[in-house]
Amino acid sequence: MAYTRKDQRDLTKAERRRFVAAVLELKRSGRYDEYVRTHVRYYNADGETGLRTAHMAPSFLPWHRQYLLDFERDLRQIDRTVTVPYWDWTRDRGPVGPLWGEDFMGGNGRRGDHQVTTGPFAYRTGDWPITVGVTENRFLTRDFGHPRDPVELPTRSELAWATEERTYDVAPWDSTSRGGFRNRLEGWTTGTGSARLRNHNKVHRWVGGLMLGAASVNDPVFWLHHAFVDAVWSRWQSRNPDARYLPATPPLPGTPQFGRVVSRDEPMPPWTVTPGRLADHSRVYRYA
Repeated sequence: MAYTRKDQRDLTKAERRRFVAAVLELKRSGRYDEYVRTHVRYYNADGETGLRTAHMAPSFLPWHRQYLLDFERDLRQIDRTVTVPYWDWTRDRGPVGPLWGEDFMGGNGRRGDHQVTTGPFAYRTGDWPITVGVTENRFLTRDFGHPRDPVELPTRSELAWATEERTYDVAPWDSTSRGGFRNRLEGWTTGTGSARLRNHNKVHRWVGGLMLGAASVNDPVFWLHHAFVDAVWSRWQSRNPDARYLPATPPLPGTPQFGRVVSRDEPMPPWTVTPGRLADHSRVYRYA
């Protein structure tokens, strides 16, 4: 029977507590840091060589769908009542509220070193040491709004700019694709700095701190963010039932994306599952 992922604003206090407890237990076991390592390993950009699966590629959405499923499976082995909630950043667009409460994600980082000092993932609790990443600091960091190059959370109109697309993805199947739902939801446009970012990417920049790089999974809000990205994709699929994953076949030898992106029925590392197999999640979970 399918379970339900809820908007984080609709969680009860008990549901927030149980989710946090399961995440902390996964951290204590060492399994959480394996998720961080996986994301770092598969965080490849356009300019790098080799296969891209997690970002700047058509498989951005199915890759993170499988990633969320694995994480949720581990949480539910700890507590069968737990599912990953989602953060609708078009509605909850500020630095205060239940999401950033003392009993849930904690708040912004302090001035100076951006260390998060509130909530269950604050370094002072001793439960959330950062052991994997691109920084020497062992504490969670955030820098809401990225004051050095200010950015706001995406609006509903920005999200609609992506969801109004009727085609899943378009050539050249990377961050320079001008159209297609995938790249617009991932959030790559022309420009530099914060001006280049939309939707998914903009949220990472707004939270700041460790959410800025490949080791962004060190911040537990990563999962709530990506659960909403997955929810947006799920709803888009329902409205566009004929818009299947693209490319349907592998890019041809001699073309720029040959060997660099995964087509619909090719295995998607680090798993053997294909993007096509991940299109329908209705037997596993649904969104409230």
